[in-house]
Amino acid sequence: MCGVAGCFGTKDVKTINRMLDAMTHRGPNDRGIYVHGNSVFGHTRLSIVDVAGGHQPILAQEGQAGIICNGEIYNFREHKNRLSSKYTFKTQSDSEVALHLYREKGPECVKELDGMFAFAIFDRDNYMLARDPIGIKPLYYGYVDERLYFASELGAMSLAGVKIAHEFPAGHYYTPREGFVQYYRVPELQEQLITDVEEASQFIRKTLIHAVKKRLLADKEIHVGSFCSGGLDSSLIAAIAAEEIPNLHTFAVGMKDEDGILSDDLKAGRIAAGHIGSTHHELIFTEEDYYQALPTVIQKLESYDPSLVRCAVPCYFTCKLAAQYVTVVLTGEGADEIFAGYHYMKRLPVDGLNQEVRRNLISLHNINLQRADRIGMYFSLELRVPFLDVSMINLAMKMSPQLKIKEHGDERIEKWILRKAFEGTDYIPDEILWRYKAQYTQGAGCEQLGEKLAHSKMSDKEYRQIKRDNPQASINSREAAYYFKIFRQFHPQDSILPSIGIWKGFDFDEERRQISGTI
Repeated sequence: MCGVAGCFGTKDVKTINRMLDAMTHRGPNDRGIYVHGNSVFGHTRLSIVDVAGGHQPILAQEGQAGIICNGEIYNFREHKNRLSSKYTFKTQSDSEVALHLYREKGPECVKELDGMFAFAIFDRDNYMLARDPIGIKPLYYGYVDERLYFASELGAMSLAGVKIAHEFPAGHYYTPREGFVQYYRVPELQEQLITDVEEASQFIRKTLIHAVKKRLLADKEIHVGSFCSGGLDSSLIAAIAAEEIPNLHTFAVGMKDEDGILSDDLKAGRIAAGHIGSTHHELIFTEEDYYQALPTVIQKLESYDPSLVRCAVPCYFTCKLAAQYVTVVLTGEGADEIFAGYHYMKRLPVDGLNQEVRRNLISLHNINLQRADRIGMYFSLELRVPFLDVSMINLAMKMSPQLKIKEHGDERIEKWILRKAFEGTDYIPDEILWRYKAQYTQGAGCEQLGEKLAHSKMSDKEYRQIKRDNPQASINSREAAYYFKIFRQFHPQDSILPSIGIWKGFDFDEERRQISGTI
């Protein structure tokens, strides 16, 4: 996992170095910069695969071709076995495969890459930029006159003098000749759906187990762990990983209430970890800890949206804890999106459920995935998301919505088919398998803290003034205004950030914004 920055149309090495300086947390192990013609390519590296020899940019053809890449290519070995007879590989890095696959097939090569990635490739006078199908890894771009700059984070983009930055669209590649080309789209709704419970369960088990196991990719000296909050999603991921990794490190965070009782995630995490036999770690944070972390979270998250910020704070503590023991961690992100895990979905018409699932998946790069990337990389921690494997998404879109939310007496059970798929397998105990869905903040015991702080620090008069002074911003509560005020301390008025990516273009009501709240 890394940070990338570069430019086309100018040898602006000074600016690219400044952009890399702003992203050292993304790559504390190594740094490289390369000038090719009238372009510059920069890279900061978090070493996971080919620790000793994976320096980037990776070059070929005596420096006439090269790549900088942020992410992991899980099927790189099969491509390397096929390509090695024709191309000389200089590293054992998974990223190098994308370079030679490009030389073999051109920009359409991106369709054959299985992984999470954002990369830039140059080959003599040609170049391309690309981002993974769902937008797990970030990429932004913008222009200064005719010069194109790009980077992994918005904060780095502001250093280039870009007035308006754009999010590089997920599932696209870009070349100067073709412009933006969409190579992947979340499957449309289908008429023929899987309705048989046993068939669906077998598909889910096989696909998810494979998705988890291929995400254990790392050099032997790199430790891989898993979040384990005691919820269905992270517990399943941890249980599958524990089959392959003895004494798997697992992590949960939460608070104690006034009576000293642990929050639900801490209690459930202990049950799940005890069942799978992991080496379990906990971090119990206080209300004061929460408030002290809040400004850093808002700065690094590059957002002031309340629902996103609230869930980013416990994520901050979980990543802080995990980074003490591992470099890579698996998370349960995506399960609620593909298997209809949010409570508001229970009130939707059944025939509209898969459409809502699809809408959530298309929006996810601006919400949970932004949170996971920003907060994880702040601690130089790579987060991997098995539920968002393309095969899992494609499978879930073939599932009947009646399997995702199931009537059970007076209740409607969310993610029913995912629970059913692992029933009787002993991966996790039944009390975890059928545990009621809780938002991340609820499970950690900190759901109301941000709102409480905002109301104590900001008057209604100041809230209305901030809202009037910033009509372009989405500020609909004192909590949002308070976060916006903190946000502006790090990103001043002339910053590029408010014009992009901060929920602009999305109109979720507060309940539907639950989608920023799971791990």
